[in-house]
This record gives sequence, C-alpha cells and structure tokens, in this order.
Amino acid sequence: MAEGDGASDQSIRVLQSLRGKICEAKNLLPYSGPNKMRDSFCTVNLDQEEVFRTKVVEKSLSPFYGEDFFFDIPRNFQFLSFYVFDKSVLQRDLRIGKIAIKKEELCKYSGKELWFPLQPVDSNSEVQGKVHLLLKQNELIPDHGSVCQQLVVTIIECQGLSLANGQSCDPYATVSLVGPSRNDQKKTKVKKKTSNPQFNEEFFFEVTRHSSYSKKSQFQVEEEDIEKLEIRVDLWNNGNLAQDVFLGEVKVSLKVLRNDVSHEAWYLLQPRDNGNKSSKADDLGSLRMNIWYSEDYVLPPEHYVPLTNLILKSPDVQPISASAAFILGDVCRDKYDAVLPLVRLLLHHQKLLPFVTAIAELDLKDTQEANTIFRGNSLATRCLDETMKIAGKHYLKITLKNVIDEICESPKPCEIDPVRLKEGDNVDINKDNLRYYVDKVFGAIVHSSMSCPTLMCDIFYSLRQMASKRFPNDPHVQYSAVSSFVFLRFFAVAVVSPHVFHLRPHHPDAQTSRTLTLISKTIQTLGSWLSLSKTKLSSLKETFMCEFFKLFQEEAYMHAVKKFLEEISSTESKEPSALSEPLLLKEGEMFKRALGRKRIRKKNFKKRWFCLTSKDLTYHKQRDKEPVYSIPIKNITAVEKVNERCFEKDNMFQVLHTEKPLYIQANNCVEANEWIESLSRLSRCNQRRLSVYHPSAYLNGSWHCCKATSESTAGCTPCTAGVPANIQLNIDGDRETERIYSLFSMSMPKLQKMEEACESIAVYQGPLKTDDYSHFTIEDSVQTFTTIQQIKTIVVKLTEPHEKFKKKRSTSAKYGSETNPIDGKVS
Repeated sequence: MAEGDGASDQSIRVLQSLRGKICEAKNLLPYSGPNKMRDSFCTVNLDQEEVFRTKVVEKSLSPFYGEDFFFDIPRNFQFLSFYVFDKSVLQRDLRIGKIAIKKEELCKYSGKELWFPLQPVDSNSEVQGKVHLLLKQNELIPDHGSVCQQLVVTIIECQGLSLANGQSCDPYATVSLVGPSRNDQKKTKVKKKTSNPQFNEEFFFEVTRHSSYSKKSQFQVEEEDIEKLEIRVDLWNNGNLAQDVFLGEVKVSLKVLRNDVSHEAWYLLQPRDNGNKSSKADDLGSLRMNIWYSEDYVLPPEHYVPLTNLILKSPDVQPISASAAFILGDVCRDKYDAVLPLVRLLLHHQKLLPFVTAIAELDLKDTQEANTIFRGNSLATRCLDETMKIAGKHYLKITLKNVIDEICESPKPCEIDPVRLKEGDNVDINKDNLRYYVDKVFGAIVHSSMSCPTLMCDIFYSLRQMASKRFPNDPHVQYSAVSSFVFLRFFAVAVVSPHVFHLRPHHPDAQTSRTLTLISKTIQTLGSWLSLSKTKLSSLKETFMCEFFKLFQEEAYMHAVKKFLEEISSTESKEPSALSEPLLLKEGEMFKRALGRKRIRKKNFKKRWFCLTSKDLTYHKQRDKEPVYSIPIKNITAVEKVNERCFEKDNMFQVLHTEKPLYIQANNCVEANEWIESLSRLSRCNQRRLSVYHPSAYLNGSWHCCKATSESTAGCTPCTAGVPANIQLNIDGDRETERIYSLFSMSMPKLQKMEEACESIAVYQGPLKTDDYSHFTIEDSVQTFTTIQQIKTIVVKLTEPHEKFKKKRSTSAKYGSETNPIDGKVS
C-alpha cells in the first residue's frame, strides 16, 4: 500500500505487514448433546475478509492448531479479526466466537504470546466499512406562506461493506430523520454485488418552524430544535427471499449544521447499540496467539544510501563485532528481528557470504569443544537458518515434497514408543513402516546434492574449512559443522514442520505429526553419524529410539552421509539444470474468466488451479493435471488490478500479454496482491511492457472505463510502476533498509549503553563485567565506538523525513475525510 501527501511525498510508500501464530484454543463451548466435542478451525480476517485459514482439528474442545501466517497487507482496514468455527458437513460452518483487535491497538500486542477470550458473534456486531454523507439545510416558503426548513441528505457512496458469505453483497441504505414524535424513513435503490456501492441519492425532509419565526438575512436553526433531531443511516444487504442482513449504521446529530448550511463527511459504520450485549463471552473459550504488526514508511531510495553502505561494509570491518550489522544483532531485543532484514539486504547485494563467514568464525573462536559446534542461537546460526529458508525454499520442495505428501496423505502407523502404543498395535509392523519412511526421506536427501543452491554450498564450504582449522585434531568436525545446519536446522526441521516451509498447506494432524517427529529425530541422528560413532548409542535418552537407530548402524549410511556432506560443501558449481528446469514460485486455486468469447457474462468465471514458474503462468482444471492454458513470462506486458464494478467482483486482476487479457479473481486481497507482485517482478524487464492499460474490460462494444469503442484503443490509465527488487528472491532492498533503520531507532537506549561501555573500556583499559554491559560483544572499543557514532548520525538524519511525513500525513487528513473518517456514533 502506498500513500502520498503532497508532491514531495508521492514516492513514500506506506507498507503494512503482519505475521503471527495461532497456537491453540481451550475450553470451547461444547455441544449440548451427548457428543460434546467439536471439529474446529480458525481464520484470520482483515475486517471480515478471510485471508488465512488453519486446518480442521477434530473432536476437541481444546484444539492445538500451531499454524504460522505472514503476509503484506495491501489495503487499509479497521479490525484484525480471528474467528473460531465449528466445521459442519451439511450446513454452513458455525462461528463459535471471535477476537477483534482495532488496527490502532495492534502495537500493544506485538510480539507477545497471549490468551484472548473469544467474544460472541451476531449480525448486529459484524460491521465494517464507511459511508460518505452530505447534509444540507434549505429554506422553503410553501404556498400556504409559513416558512419551514428543509433538510437534504445525500448518500454518496460506501466503501468496504461486510461480505455476504464471503462474497460482495447487494446493499441498500435507509435514511431516517429521528426525533421526538417522528421517525421519517426513506430508502435507496439496491446495488447489486458490490461492497463499494455508489448511491448518489438525495432525500428531502421537511422540518416546520415555530410560528414566531421571522425571516433573517442568514438561515439559522434554533438550538433547542436541532438538539432533538438526528439523521440515522442504516446499511442492509438485500436478502431477496431471505431476511435482510444488517451491515452497520451511522447517527449524525443535526448539531453539525448549527454553524454551517452544509456538512459533508465520511463516517465509519457502527454496530447496533444492543450488539453483543446478550451473550456471555466467558462461556465461549479462549485462543492463544502471537501477533506482530508493522507499518513501514519507505522513503525514496536516495535517503537510504548512507545506511545501506554502512551495512554493506560490515563484512570488511575488523573485527566483525564492530560492524553495523553485528551491532544491530547485539542491541535488538530479539535477534530474529534483526536477522530477517539483514540477511535479505546482504543477499540482495551479494554480501551475505562474507558476512556469514566472518560471524561464524567469531562463533568458532568462542567454541571450546568440537561436539558443541554451532549448537547455540547466535547471530551466526540464526543468519544461516534464515539464509537456508530463503535460498533453499525450492531445494526443499524438489527434495522432500513428494515423500512428505505420501506420509501425510497415506499415513501408516509408526509409533514405536511402548508407552504410546494402543491396544492392537503391532510394534514390529510400526517399526517397519517407520524404517520405510526414514529410508525414503534419507535417500531423497543424500541424493539431492546437485540441487543444493550454490550459495548454500559456498557457505558450507567456508564452515567446513573454518571448523577444520579451529579443531585440527578432530577428523569429524569438518562434517559436523555442515551437518549441524543442513541436517539439524534444515531438513530435520522441515520434516517435522512441513507447513512452515510450504511443503504442506497446514500443520499435520496429531498422528502424522508424531510420525514426522520420529522421522526427524532419526534424520538428525543419521546426519550426526560421523561424530556419534565415537560415543555409545546407549547414552541417548529414549531407549526405544536407541534400538531403532541400531537398524541404521551400517557402513552404507555413514558413507552416504559423508559423501553428501562433501558434495554440498565443495566449490564445484551446482544446479546444472537451473536454466533448463523452471522454478515453481507460486501456485493456488483462483477463478478465471473464460477466454475466446465476445461477451463477458456474470457467470462466465471458472475455478482453476494456477501455477507460476520462472518461465510461464499456467492454469489447470485440477491440481497436478496437464495445463489447459499457458502464458510465457516473456509475453507478459502488464499485470494490473481490475475495477470491481466492471465484473461486480472483488479482488480482480488482469494479466496483459500478446493475446487477449486474462482476467483472474483471487480469493482475498492478500492473495491478489501477492500474485500481482510476483507476476510484475518476473515480467518487469520484458521489452514490450505497456505504459498504459484499461482498468476495466471491453464490454458490449466499448471499454467500460473510458467508453472507447475500438478494442485496440490504447489504455487510458498509466501502468503501476514496479518496485526495483531481486526477482527470484523477491527482495525489496529499500524496505529492508527501512526496517533496519526502525530497529536502530527503537534500540537507541541500548546503543547509548554500548557507546558508554566502549568509553569505559577505553578509559579503564579492560573489559567491564557489570550487568549493563556484559551482554555486549566488544572486541575493539575504538572501532565499535566509531561505528556507533556513524549509526546514530544516520538514524538522526533519517528520522527527520519520517517525522515530517507523519506530521504532514496526520494534519492533512481532515477529520471526516476519506482517509480519516469520523469514528463513533454522534447522537
């Protein structure tokens, strides 16, 4: 989402993102019958638009979901809502309860894992959107001669109304003049299939004056009369044969006309007064969640040059602990906050390898025993974890996805813990099943070296060399340095949590999750075989696993691990098929408008499975079927949003290419934004990119947007400018630098303490042991002090345009404007 205020602010982008985890629910409201258990799932909603859904957890009143979500938010919103549903086979899913957090209050919960009580859901409280009103007062002298006042209410438009069953509604409005002994009501026309109706309808209400009224030069309304009257606007979804559904209301006191003859403003729709008051929230249960919401103000690129250059110099700073990138990890409250933007920015500028090598070397310097190498959660290990997640995403998919799908979709019993065995279980059969799965996963891994990304191979090569140098008398340490990452932190983690690495859509069920855990433990042990061979398996905690591991004490397994580790840590070029095999970037189910027809009918949309690779965009009748239609990426000339009024559908976008446009409807605004960005980044360097486009379609002999009659008429709207970024890895360098600035800005108190520590060390000629300073890594106090000074100078300079933009944004958005609507009932 981008917003600009004034000419100098037009290039400032306001970008929102959300990540979090839906952990579990407890004490859900049970069924009233003998079977009290529920099959439940959760959704994440921007207002009422669903953007994420967990798996269904069966037969539990305290279900564990354990699902992470992360996405950029492409539009404004009032509430971030979480719904818990009871899954129904024959009827509509029942909403058990919800949690609704105002956008302005999200920062209070950021980074905290909390239990939230579920609130009741009813149609009177399910409200979102805003309405644009114009109120005017006129003076009338009718035929009978007595002077009266006339109130003119114009319903101009609404935006973001609640969805009806996930689809756009058929809204209409009622307008009432309410006061003592009167309730005059009028009604607009029904607008079909839209959440953003344009009404532009006027309604006239006559209010008679007191007989003592005498004409004045300017029309004024008596205060005692005005305080007794208000305009109430109610929005409804036309139910046709069913009951109409309430969408929200606004009450406006006529006091707003006391000093003016007209009043025009946007109002946020409100729930009814009695919404939610009849239910007891305590009876519905609660939900445990983590939420992180961020809003980044990304300035024009030239503002970030000094900070970017300072970060990119980090690999060359001696010692590395005095570099800006390392200091960021030292002062951040949570190292993970620093790791993500650092890794992405350094990767974007091809500076990640030397930085990771330098901080890994610092880790090794502090490692006293070879068997504990890279086992902690340091800046080095976290940077490597994130690097493998980003660079190894496709590698994981081609290596593990097929076997993980087999395990999840056709599960076999694999429990071998005697304590967990159920009556009738055969431990020998289970052990055979588990070994079958382990062999499949292990085989897929050790035969995947040629697919390992070059960046990962280069990092593993450096780790292997440094480990051998640090522990020259240990022949196994060169392998454990690599296996501690590729087996323990990459493959084993992906096996136990396939949904986190996009190998599966949801967290596996309890039985499958247990199978994956056993496989993961075995893979970790096999990856450590070379170093474990010096110890006894009996030293491992779980005796049943020790017995199972003995099945793999064969030379062939050790040889396979050693060969694999050597291959992925060599300097030879990998990925020989990278140019010939397309890289799968995104896939999912959406609706597309049928091609090849002269007229576009409302029902002419079909559900299809879409796949985006580095070479083409295809759609299929079903997943894993042959493509029905393909557009080569090189033929794409633009990817743009479609005006919703064109097809009367939300979340529409179009892919313009050498043939007729392909019109696609995504399932929600987040999904639409992700597809548009991915396609735009892939095609932004195409030679035949368009500069203008039509935001609507060619319907009934003319373009719906500009009314041009020729289908070949050039577009009427400038194309959206693409954001420069790394196409394959989808990295926005300026946004990552903005996040680094924000982290430094929030960490200024710690930077100040670190600066004081450097001064004290320089004065007292030795390290300080006080609690305030002991957690800092300061090897060279002079160099570290110099870097901190540079950071503070840059942060101060960057803060100026941020504060200027925020101030201008808050003052320029008049209360009652479209961007700053009036909140609350004014009665």
